[in-house]
Amino acid sequence: MSGGTFEALRGQLHEAATAFADGPGALEGILRGIVDDVERAVDEPLEIFPVCHHSPASAIAMARRLREKQPKVVYLELCEDMAPLLTELRNCRLPVAVQAFASEVEGFPADWSPLSVVAPVTEASAEYQAIAYALDTPGVELVLVDRSSDHVFQWETESDADSVPEADPDAPQAEEQTALHGDAVGVEIGDLRPRFAELEEHLLRHGRVRHWSEWWHQYVELPLGDSDHDTYRQVMLLIGSLFRRLAPGDPGKVRVDEDRERYMWTRMREHLAATGTDPADCLYVCGAFHAASRVAEFGVRGSDTFTISPPSPTKWRHGLIPSSHAAIEAQFGLAAGSVSIAATEWAKNVRRTGVRPYRLEGQAGTKKSATPKKALPAVPAPTAPPADRLTGFLQRPPALDALDEAELLGWSVEIVRAARRNGYLASTADAIAVFETSILLAGMRDRAKPTPYDFQDAAVTCIEKDAVPGRRDVGRLVEIMMGGDRVGQVGYDALPPLARDVHDRLAPLNLKLQQRGVRRALLDIASRPELEHCSDLLWMLRRLLPAGAARPIMGERRLGERPIQESWDLALGTHQRALIELGYEGVSIEQVLEQRLRRAAYAPQATAAQVLEAVEDATLLLRSRRLADELGSRALEVLASERTVDGAPEVLRRVRRLLTYYRTAEPVLPPWIESFVKTGYAHYCTLLPTAFTDDDATVRQVAAMLGFLFGMESLALSLGCDRAQLELALAQSHPTEPSRTALLWAAQTHLGTLARTALRARCDELLGNPLVVPAYPRYLSGFVHALEPVPGLADFVVEAVSNAFARLPDPVLLPWLPTLVTTLRASGTELAPLLIREAGRVFPARLTELDAWVPQWRLPQEPPPAHLESAAGTGGGLPLLAAHPATCDALADLLGYDGTWETPEGTSSGAALLARYPQTATALEALLAVS
Repeated sequence: MSGGTFEALRGQLHEAATAFADGPGALEGILRGIVDDVERAVDEPLEIFPVCHHSPASAIAMARRLREKQPKVVYLELCEDMAPLLTELRNCRLPVAVQAFASEVEGFPADWSPLSVVAPVTEASAEYQAIAYALDTPGVELVLVDRSSDHVFQWETESDADSVPEADPDAPQAEEQTALHGDAVGVEIGDLRPRFAELEEHLLRHGRVRHWSEWWHQYVELPLGDSDHDTYRQVMLLIGSLFRRLAPGDPGKVRVDEDRERYMWTRMREHLAATGTDPADCLYVCGAFHAASRVAEFGVRGSDTFTISPPSPTKWRHGLIPSSHAAIEAQFGLAAGSVSIAATEWAKNVRRTGVRPYRLEGQAGTKKSATPKKALPAVPAPTAPPADRLTGFLQRPPALDALDEAELLGWSVEIVRAARRNGYLASTADAIAVFETSILLAGMRDRAKPTPYDFQDAAVTCIEKDAVPGRRDVGRLVEIMMGGDRVGQVGYDALPPLARDVHDRLAPLNLKLQQRGVRRALLDIASRPELEHCSDLLWMLRRLLPAGAARPIMGERRLGERPIQESWDLALGTHQRALIELGYEGVSIEQVLEQRLRRAAYAPQATAAQVLEAVEDATLLLRSRRLADELGSRALEVLASERTVDGAPEVLRRVRRLLTYYRTAEPVLPPWIESFVKTGYAHYCTLLPTAFTDDDATVRQVAAMLGFLFGMESLALSLGCDRAQLELALAQSHPTEPSRTALLWAAQTHLGTLARTALRARCDELLGNPLVVPAYPRYLSGFVHALEPVPGLADFVVEAVSNAFARLPDPVLLPWLPTLVTTLRASGTELAPLLIREAGRVFPARLTELDAWVPQWRLPQEPPPAHLESAAGTGGGLPLLAAHPATCDALADLLGYDGTWETPEGTSSGAALLARYPQTATALEALLAVS
């Protein structure tokens, strides 16, 4: 390209390239190409307004240009499907983010779900000025021309989706504030940053700054703050073209950027053709990087070869979520405090330049206009071509701002005051040191006036020293002092229906739940029954929202119980984003919870325990018998398909709780739980022999299986199960590990195939075998776990543990104690009370009695009394039954037994049982004698 407005600049760049590169070549091509890009954008009939995201200079230039040109159509680089939401910005306190959200994905990888795209908006941004102008000015149309949210992910690859911009490592930020955007993909106007690491490092080193935000503030924001429109526009185009030509960056990202440019120009030409609008009456607001585009579709006369693909079947929801300066900095890799400093610089520029910015009518902090706005008058398009402003700007030395001692002194005094409030031993001497060090650092960096970044470095050096006494360091205090981390809020009218319904239903609490911070709610449901509906809603919110949004302090929700009094800590204003995103899934909390429960139950990797949890939540929170029966049938299917016993403890715990509830609250058990018990009995009997020898199955899991089989045995047998299946499963079980062996012995004792005396003899044999003594504690661990299926063995476990403490040597016993403690801790709520209660019954109550105490299992067996032996030999042990046989006859008929009575003279063994086991009769005799 030759001739034109910038021909003189081309000649100067040609001479510079010849001098620095020993002859024209690649450098000249780059430099002349930059000028060509600027001239091409300037000569475009549709005016292009290049901006940088959250740049005060761009916002001031935008407000000034809108008042001068008064365009009838504003094309804005923003996802075109977000247009209906922009009118709701007037109901919010900035900063907020426009969000597109999809919880169910179609046409994208399942692991990308949920999909979320956010576009943050701050008051100190050029796009907000354009939005406010277009929405509040009659006769002006705002058209969003960037790719839709669906195309954002259509054009992403796996590697692009996993990449997250890195924030400044030296910038500590609050987790709560930086998480306001979640894992959303950020869409910003004016992504203007070098995409070549060496180039950015070169600029930072020669500019004597720490990070990119400081370089931009020093070398772009300040020089362009007071420039005229043509100078601002040409310089921004120059910077965009420079970064584009010197450092194209990743080829995949460049491809996406070029496709975005093709997309936007295609949409603009379609709108111009459909409406017949004159391009001279339009303004195209885009990032400076995209303004210097070289694609064939560029301009109103560009080619129409680009084809826009159809959207995927994914259903997108749109809304506004709160944002903050820290969230914007974290998501887009900006330095901590840079957005706050930009907001402060924006306020200073407004006061200095006298430009009247645009603000949406009804925005927080605005005054209602007294006179209605009139339609814009027709403004003739300028006929004179723009003059060359680049040459003078590049040749002019930087203007050095004079030192504003009053401002710097105020900063120094304020930071010392803030440091004192946060535990620092700061004094007036530190304020003087910060003042002088700021000037010194600015001089070392070739700046006459210290910037906020220079002041921050000086404050950290002079005040923080080597320790941080509070939770905030000095760098963070400077950020707060410069403007702080402003957090936006979405107004009630801009909330989705679900969020508004939540606030309406919680209105009886009389709390300002839309404000940030924690609010304490006290619910006296006994005296105010209407608060029970608030309690139900709060428990559902606790299930759906993050942990800190609704936290119960007093009160709990259990099956079959009604609340009386509750106390809650509520932070719905702080977690407003999460509440808004619930509104994308349904119109009521109950609908969203039901969808979540169904989604969890029908997930491909769902386990029986997880489905039972969904059943319990459906009964407890929704009180929906229909949904509980549906999910219960699903739990039955999942249990039948499981091949492992990993979830057996959780299944046992939840089935017991549900059975207890249904037995007390329902006249009959639901059919699904009867089928679940019947299927579970057969299922666990089948898996039991394998579980006893499987290394992947733990002792607790096997104990839970036995607990299910023994605890549900009566119900399972009444439903038609066969106990022989359980007996065969135990007969086929041959564990080799000591704890599982002890668990098998306990199960056999419960079934009656192993007598208690034989079990005691086996334990004594283990203690008497020197080779087995080191493994005896593992047997005891198995007995402790056996209390889950066989709680009647509590006395024997106390006996076994007591014998172990009495007979095991210390080198064996002491290393085992941590195992016993961890075993009791893992199942403490169920097992420890049994052992403690049984030990309290067996051991003496007073310490003085302990020395003379002998365990009852060590007491000698007394011989039967003589009168019992004589009674056993006389044959008169059963005279009462012989005298009144009607009771025994009725019992025999009931059992289907046909027998005959023997005569008393022929009976010689009627009291043989009493003679063999005399302890019971002796104890009864002693009791009767005392009474």
